[in-house]
Amino acid sequence: MSESMKNTIFLTGATGFLGSYVTDRLLADTTHELAMLTRADSREAGIDKLWRAMQLHMDAHTFRGYLDRVRFIPGDLTAPGLGLALRDRHYLVEHAESVLHIAASLNRKSEKACLNQNLRGTLAVVQLARAMHDDHGLRRFSHVSTVAVAGARDSEHVFEDDAIDWDRSDYDPYGRTKKFCEHMVRELLPDVPKTFFRPSTVMGDSRFPDTTQFDMVRAFCVLADLPLLPLRGDGRMDIVNADWVGRAVATLHMAAAPSAEIYHLSAGEDSPTLHEIAGAIARHKGKRPPVFLPALGGPFARTMSALSNLRRRSLPQLVGSLFTVFLPYITYDTVFDNRRAVEALGVRPVRFTEYCAELYDYAKRVGYRYPAEPLPPVFDAASGAASLPAAGDERSA
Repeated sequence: MSESMKNTIFLTGATGFLGSYVTDRLLADTTHELAMLTRADSREAGIDKLWRAMQLHMDAHTFRGYLDRVRFIPGDLTAPGLGLALRDRHYLVEHAESVLHIAASLNRKSEKACLNQNLRGTLAVVQLARAMHDDHGLRRFSHVSTVAVAGARDSEHVFEDDAIDWDRSDYDPYGRTKKFCEHMVRELLPDVPKTFFRPSTVMGDSRFPDTTQFDMVRAFCVLADLPLLPLRGDGRMDIVNADWVGRAVATLHMAAAPSAEIYHLSAGEDSPTLHEIAGAIARHKGKRPPVFLPALGGPFARTMSALSNLRRRSLPQLVGSLFTVFLPYITYDTVFDNRRAVEALGVRPVRFTEYCAELYDYAKRVGYRYPAEPLPPVFDAASGAASLPAAGDERSA
């Protein structure tokens, strides 16, 4: 493979929450071109969509400086052949040196969404990767999975190679389809170097309170405001900071020879207990910590299920839906061993208790909605006029 000709990473999910963290690291730490699958029909639309994701990480000047290394590939995970134009498919097959597949449906309630985006989408990405490898040989296929492939767990410590048990039940369609996605990648790309990343609950950034992902954060804030919690206080919650996860994915994807094929991107043995998390928030608010009453767990779960089934969309219905989805991941008291990733990176994730208070304040302040700003126009000093960002060449329109 010629380095001058094969210097492109094909990337899905670049504009998602986790994808933006990986993209940030790839842009900062490599010189590769990033060919991004995106549901945008022009370069201008792609720039706008990418900016909405990347403004969490960089200013407009820095963002514009990276655009000459970004190629937008119009497409859709659920379309036949990813919906790629013939010229874009040819370009990727001939130039991609690796594939980093992040895009997925996180809709844990919808079997249809998970089947279409996770299974059908991953199959289409794998088929494209197969063509790339047959053309010139792929350096790596990296797949962002989830610790949820481990299925239903209770008070366990799970290692990477022992996580998948096909006889074990799954919590939801998300975990079930992601488990089969891993199987599909192994079966269809047996001769391609592969890396599987399994994040646990990714919530917040250890460096600043801002976030663009609020579903799990809202559930966390609701729990933090309750005087009584229908949970076990000694139950561990494996929450990991997004900045560490993004760094891990980018670093290990670019590594010449990772020491393992599977990495848990998790808090591991540093997972705090629910009592520790509640105590950190209580101290921040200057209030007494909540009382834990695990005997109320059953009635609470049934109440949340009833609220989630309300026909009219409302705040109670939203809260019920959130807890119906996330309660198993809050109460399973299971951690996922992260020593492989920690050893590879040389740094541990930051404990959630060290930054959860700032995240709580931020989410409340912005009303669980990221205040995205449009990309400011470029000021042309010669003409004294403002203009939109340059569209770049037509190669990726």
